[in-house]
Amino acid sequence: MRKGRSSLFVLLRRVVIRTMLALVLFWGGGIALFSVVPVPFSAVMAERQIGAWLTGDFGYLAHSDWVDMDDISPFMGLAVIAAEDQTFPRHWGFDVAAIEKALSHNQRHETRIRGASTLSQQTAKNVFLWDGRSWLRKGLEAGLTVGIETVWSKKRILTVYLNVAEFGSGVFGVEAAAQHYFHKPASKLTMSEAALLAAVLPNPIRFKADAPSGYVRSRQAWILRQMRQLGGESFMVQNRLH
Repeated sequence: MRKGRSSLFVLLRRVVIRTMLALVLFWGGGIALFSVVPVPFSAVMAERQIGAWLTGDFGYLAHSDWVDMDDISPFMGLAVIAAEDQTFPRHWGFDVAAIEKALSHNQRHETRIRGASTLSQQTAKNVFLWDGRSWLRKGLEAGLTVGIETVWSKKRILTVYLNVAEFGSGVFGVEAAAQHYFHKPASKLTMSEAALLAAVLPNPIRFKADAPSGYVRSRQAWILRQMRQLGGESFMVQNRLH
């Protein structure tokens, strides 16, 4: 009996180790590949598409169109930095001060959880992991964040983020969002339009860029003020993000 249990434990350990090695190789290869090659689809896109099929929604289509940073309005990169991660050019993947503030807030308000994910962390999660909250996913996200911060430039991280971010039901990436909501290419987005798209990012299924609520409008106005305070387009040039 003991021998049988021991053999089963050894087998399970081998399976776990081999699975982990396979994932490390897969994710490492993905980080290396996507440092130069456009990301054709993200893990979150695949999750949304498969989820729609499993619920019988065969009309849903997770759609994105890759564009290089030169074909994205500099206002869009500035807007997501102003809205989501103002220390993006300086940190190494994690904003320690923001994490401490979020932990303090969450201890006081257990029903209103605040996140502190940087654009780098969000990019790692969107491209390689599933959506949702768990310690396992956060741990994997941290490792992948270190990987992309080591291999990719800040400009590359921002480019990938803007191409895989979810802006609405089935709308992924800034080019698809610009065409869907404003009927123009991402390169032509105005400062106000970029701020509106950034305003829905916390929950693009609940918040609508084409039917913005009062909250979304107030958030858009706040983002516009932050964009100006950061220095406008010159901020992107100075930090070599465009």
